[in-house]
Amino acid sequence: MLTLYIGNKNYSSWSMRPWVLLKQAGIPFEERMVRFDSFEGDSRFKNEVLKVSPAGRVPVLVDDGLAIWDSLAIAEYAAEKFPDRQLWPRDARARARARSVVAEMHSGFGALRSHCPMNIEASLPQVGAVVWRDQAGVRSDVQRIGEMWTGLLQEHGGPMLFGEFTIADAFYAPVCMRIRNYGLPVPGAVTDYIRRVCALPGVKAWIDDALVEHDFVAMDEPYRTSR
Repeated sequence: MLTLYIGNKNYSSWSMRPWVLLKQAGIPFEERMVRFDSFEGDSRFKNEVLKVSPAGRVPVLVDDGLAIWDSLAIAEYAAEKFPDRQLWPRDARARARARSVVAEMHSGFGALRSHCPMNIEASLPQVGAVVWRDQAGVRSDVQRIGEMWTGLLQEHGGPMLFGEFTIADAFYAPVCMRIRNYGLPVPGAVTDYIRRVCALPGVKAWIDDALVEHDFVAMDEPYRTSR
């Protein structure tokens, strides 16, 4: 049985990606949640995660004693271990494109990630309005994301970015959470895609779990002092 170590579902966007991927694809796994308290070397979080990963970060997938860390490495491992689940598109050109947009998410969009940290429980349109007004990098990130999604949906006919659900949709699911919860302005086609992603059973299950955590981690919420 695969074991996936994750952080708080309300906050941990990187944990959300492989969890949603495995859940939506119907791949059995055991979940181990390690609550965020601090990322300092002497924190409970660090001590727990370092037991399974030398990187000391989540997510971590453990398979028969083998630890795979980093969300993209986990996704690639799952795609190789479960080829029948078609986690990448079947067509070679579409597969290359999907890997490109996933890699772009993995290494890019720093302004959006920095100024709009994921918080599934919160409705933050006022924070989002200020960020949108003041942060040109966020506006640029969202414009690029909107153009990318619109183009892919038109090219492949939806409902997901490459027709059927793939790793690409799992990787952009936390971006959907950010755009939705901060009320960032996007075209109608993007809003519709976000709605469809949120309705996916794997994504809905993550959201439902996040909403019942009722935890407050101050370092993940720089815009308020309490819940």
